[in-house]
Amino acid sequence: MEKLLYGVEDRPPGLITTTLLSLQHLLAALGGIIAVPLVFGGALKLPADQIVALVNAALLGSGIVTIIQCRGVGPVGIRLPCVMGTSFAFVGAGVSVGLEHGVPGILGSSLVGSLVMIAGSFFMPVIRRFFPHTVTSVVVTMIGLSLTPVAVDWAAGGVGSGSYGAVGHLAIAGFVLALVIGFVQWGKGVVSASAVVLGIACGYLLCLALGLIDFTQVREAPVFAIPQPLRFGMAFPVSGIVAMSIAFLVTIVETTGTFMALGAATQTPIHGKRLASGMLCDGVGSAFAALMSSPPVSTFAQNVGVVSLTGVASRHVVMLTGVMLLAAGLFPVLGALVVTIPQPVLGGAGLMMFATIISAGIRMLGSSEQSRRSSLIIAVSLGCGLAVTVRPDLLARMPAFVREVFGSGITVGALVAVGLNLLLPGREGQAHEEDEPAGQGVAAAPVAASASAA
Repeated sequence: MEKLLYGVEDRPPGLITTTLLSLQHLLAALGGIIAVPLVFGGALKLPADQIVALVNAALLGSGIVTIIQCRGVGPVGIRLPCVMGTSFAFVGAGVSVGLEHGVPGILGSSLVGSLVMIAGSFFMPVIRRFFPHTVTSVVVTMIGLSLTPVAVDWAAGGVGSGSYGAVGHLAIAGFVLALVIGFVQWGKGVVSASAVVLGIACGYLLCLALGLIDFTQVREAPVFAIPQPLRFGMAFPVSGIVAMSIAFLVTIVETTGTFMALGAATQTPIHGKRLASGMLCDGVGSAFAALMSSPPVSTFAQNVGVVSLTGVASRHVVMLTGVMLLAAGLFPVLGALVVTIPQPVLGGAGLMMFATIISAGIRMLGSSEQSRRSSLIIAVSLGCGLAVTVRPDLLARMPAFVREVFGSGITVGALVAVGLNLLLPGREGQAHEEDEPAGQGVAAAPVAASASAA
């Protein structure tokens, strides 16, 4: 097992070092947090001021819930380096509800739907038993495989871009990727630990020198704005509540996988009670976000890649990331400045981060039980998960309910792995007890950390 540079309870020395390490998580998450309210705004044709209000609320809500998830408040919070943000798992249901009932319908349905996740958190010790080592290994690998195409799209210039795949985009992404590799491999101390943010900073400066940065959003963004609770009001359509509740059920599966992947990256045993605390924070956080006029929140998988790559597992670092997100919500100009980072720059760093999760998953798969049964579970679940990931149109003719549940490769891979583990003879994980350090197999898997952390 490779040694972490900073463990979960460690505090990096000095504010500058901590800020650099926190900024990496902010850069990895900010695009995803902002994207969901932008999608809602575009789909519902909202005026610019309402879209800005949704974005501000999403940043503020994500920041506050991130702090709670990392620090812990009583039984709420997993106390691991989790970044919370608005999830694309809710986009399909949210848009369908919003087209009929507007933003109030989205927020009201989210508030009621969050009760599904809150209630589900009390059953996490039972749910944890469905995730033995082989199943967890599949989910971790599937998280990396599902996120990698996102980084590829960033590197190519962004989906829908007229210059998608241009040589210039790929060259910038390759430049950032090479820098991140160099910083991780040959950097020492804080340089290696801050490889992602340093690579992005160098890529940003290159784009700035080439005149590729557009500061229009920065000039137009308000300097200070306070998100207003219940700004849009709330509506509670039955159809919307059902749709969002289904989305929350799907998110429970994905979030469980993300927590298990985080357990691997931080070398922390993940038992049922710890899962329950994390899931409860997701549910309570989503309810709070709805009251703050923000879409629901969930634990971001992409930030697991930052931990895996850098070997920095300190929850105190990510708590500062939460403070940064909170500040971005109160000072929209800060968020607008970060959004000016060209997508190819993020793609170069993202490719490294997300592929590192795949590497960790492969190592975990290698340490799984060597049997025909285990090989069958791994092969079929990864194949089904990849089918949805690389060919999302596969489900285009299916009913909306099926698309909602099985639209994510992570969810499909997890459900197939759990199902096969239950159905095939010789079930793994039957001996698990609620208070067993169920993350044992996860924590024992080697984590792809930086060379200097070894």
